[in-house]
Amino acid sequence: MGRGRRSVLGAAVTVVCAVTVLGVPGTAFASARPAPSPTPATSASPSSSSPSPSATLAPDKDLEAVRAKLDKLYHDAAVATDAYNAAEEQTKKQSAEIVDLARKIVKEQQELDRLKDRAGAAARAQYRTGGLPPEAQLMLSDDPQQFLDGAGRMLEGERATRDLIEETARTQQDLKLYAADAADRWQQLETNRKAKAAAKKQIEQRIKEAEKLQATLQKQQQARLAELEQQAADQAQTAWLDTGILKEIHAKASQAGQKAVEFATAQIGKPYEWGAEGPKTFDCSGLTSQAWAAAGHPIPRTSQEQWKQLKHVPVEDMRPGDLIIYFDDASHVAMYVGDGAIIHAPRPGRTVTLAGAGSMPILGVVRPDAD
Repeated sequence: MGRGRRSVLGAAVTVVCAVTVLGVPGTAFASARPAPSPTPATSASPSSSSPSPSATLAPDKDLEAVRAKLDKLYHDAAVATDAYNAAEEQTKKQSAEIVDLARKIVKEQQELDRLKDRAGAAARAQYRTGGLPPEAQLMLSDDPQQFLDGAGRMLEGERATRDLIEETARTQQDLKLYAADAADRWQQLETNRKAKAAAKKQIEQRIKEAEKLQATLQKQQQARLAELEQQAADQAQTAWLDTGILKEIHAKASQAGQKAVEFATAQIGKPYEWGAEGPKTFDCSGLTSQAWAAAGHPIPRTSQEQWKQLKHVPVEDMRPGDLIIYFDDASHVAMYVGDGAIIHAPRPGRTVTLAGAGSMPILGVVRPDAD
């Protein structure tokens, strides 16, 4: 690719476009790669007490090392966030299953009590007849018709007794199975609670380390670090565009996909918060899962499960509303909105934003509303 064209693309991906959602399904979004939203550096007036730029700004190679360290910390936090969200979803599911099993246990216990009452009533009836078995009572009868009627009732009684015994045994077995199942669910629930606690601890530790590292930088250094982050993202986006991929991407959004895009667009500017699903804050998969829920297509909660369970489509076939999964461990997800752009919730300290689809390593693309 020529030097002139590359410089044009390099400049283009740094322009922040205003995003307007049109009411027509399949509307594409303008390409954009806005700058991240770190704490802005304030301009200080020169004074004898203020350090000179050369004294305050670390060399770019040092800031690049800081950037690499921050990327690692936030990536680890993202992986832990996915683990936390997965454990949270499992906890909700298992809690619901335990409630359902508890209802079944109560029902079966009531049925068992009813059967015991029936058995007790039969025993009391036998006691009232002097404890004689039905055969003896028939033989002592002087009335043939009464004998015949009694014989029929005896057979019915035997069948009823046998049925009662069998039903009681089945109910006791069901009750035993439900109780064992409930105990197993409780154990799984406790395991997931521990997994949640461990993931939460790791998330908080990594974010704290990242914030502590950033706090060591002066405002001018933070501003320069943001520039370096932007440059790295722009270079990745330019390299992705240089492949000519946009010439191959022509698919229009489905009706549901357009609704998902509209939902995601309406969240731009809202803060990132790990484990959040809105309405005021989101993490990356919280944003995509809620967008597709709003479009009438519920999808898995985490980026890793979205990658595992949703239909994979080639990058060149993706359409607005599809989800782009990033990094080899599927630890980040964004929504493609057309013209080489995505909407995503990047990481702690940032907001839901528009970015270049190629600004991060793409693992693949999935389609929530695949036919």
